[in-house]
Amino acid sequence: MRINKYISETGYCSRREADKLVDSGRVTINGEKALLGSQASPGDDVRVDGQRIGKQRQHVYLALNKPVGITSTTEQHVKGNIVDFIGHAERIFPIGRLDKDSEGLILLTNDGDVVNPILRSEGKHEKEYIVTVDRPVTASFLKGMGEGVHILGSLTLPCEVTRVGDRVFRIILTEGRNRQIRRMCEAFGYQVRKLRRVRVMNIELGNLAAGQWRDLTEAERTELFTMLGYEPAVT
Repeated sequence: MRINKYISETGYCSRREADKLVDSGRVTINGEKALLGSQASPGDDVRVDGQRIGKQRQHVYLALNKPVGITSTTEQHVKGNIVDFIGHAERIFPIGRLDKDSEGLILLTNDGDVVNPILRSEGKHEKEYIVTVDRPVTASFLKGMGEGVHILGSLTLPCEVTRVGDRVFRIILTEGRNRQIRRMCEAFGYQVRKLRRVRVMNIELGNLAAGQWRDLTEAERTELFTMLGYEPAVT
């Protein structure tokens, strides 16, 4: 794998920071000075400033039931950032976002390669939400939401929308625009009172308590990677 990824996988620093180390001549691979784009493999003697860096980390894949008020950012100067909230031993980051005023399922990982396959729009991967609004849900509202709504200058993709209760509905999206569900509801004169994500692709929130997280099971990981056509690097 590329040397910047190798270094980041050890937890030493980010890929961008690793590039700077390589560019300044501070990195060696098996005694040879590394160049940008150099390859390194497990078992290689990789050193920064003459000090051998640690073994590569195992990848972790987490599901968190994010509470309202937690911000989906790795910026640690932001109060209530998701990384400090979890306090995981690994250097993890969220896959995508869930608004500060929304709650529910969000995935986190230290595997930077899996992020784009999950988030890329052409994948049309399903995300499911339960939404509570400020007035009764009508048939015309459900129909309009499902057919697509003009927000942010274009029409949203058709989606599955079903009534759950008098003021509650379920919606399954295959795209992820900024505050999409809230903007869609506002287009029909509705205000969102509660928004909870309950599924991302094959990963379900289930009965995971608010503020709690868990590792994805082997079966969940296998199914997720198969859906993505993704094969994690061996570390």
